[in-house]
Amino acid sequence: MPAALTVADVRLSLGGRVVLDGLSLTAAPGEVTAVLGPNGAGKTTMIRCCTGLFSPDHGHIEVLGEPAGSPSANAQIGLMPQAAGAWSGVKPVELLGYLASLYASPLRPADLIAALGIGSFASTPYRRLSGGQQQLVNLAGAIVGRPELVFLDEPTAGLDPHARRQVWTLVGELRAAGVAVLLTTHAMDEAEQLADRVALLNAGRKVAAGTVAELTAEKGLEELFLELTTPGDPR
Repeated sequence: MPAALTVADVRLSLGGRVVLDGLSLTAAPGEVTAVLGPNGAGKTTMIRCCTGLFSPDHGHIEVLGEPAGSPSANAQIGLMPQAAGAWSGVKPVELLGYLASLYASPLRPADLIAALGIGSFASTPYRRLSGGQQQLVNLAGAIVGRPELVFLDEPTAGLDPHARRQVWTLVGELRAAGVAVLLTTHAMDEAEQLADRVALLNAGRKVAAGTVAELTAEKGLEELFLELTTPGDPR
């Protein structure tokens, strides 16, 4: 089966600093690919390249058989960013209804609201939500259009254990439905629980990749992370 995402020898510099340095990885349909790395390793920048927000200086990215950032590719993907300030004054129920209207065959917003426990704050303006509540709304917005490939940038950051497990369940359902899921995370247990494959980044380079079983054959994932990466940019 063809890869849903192919990142091939991608290099990118921003502000005179190399942020992606010959990065290559793939993500397959019906699998979860977890991308780990310290702050500043290039995880979010890679996602921005995959969605067309940044253009690499070198290399290429193919999304569902199309060039990254092309209208045909972007129509088939979902993106959960770390922040979505543009939604500031919108209520989640209104936002999800609007996003659903953009697609021919969306998921029912009411079903997403129920699955992610959004109901109690569905009519509260986005800017008044806690960080964890905003994360849940961001996730719902990323998948309402039934994407074939979804990018989740630290999807459980700021969530309590109950909400975190709701997200894990939903990610498992996406995988079972054949969706390719690429997520970034700092949580080793999350990668071990969810991922079919893991890529470990450091300073814009891939320093390890494989299944969780392959990477943890001789040591734990956190130990491997500490061994192969350097402390990240705290910003």
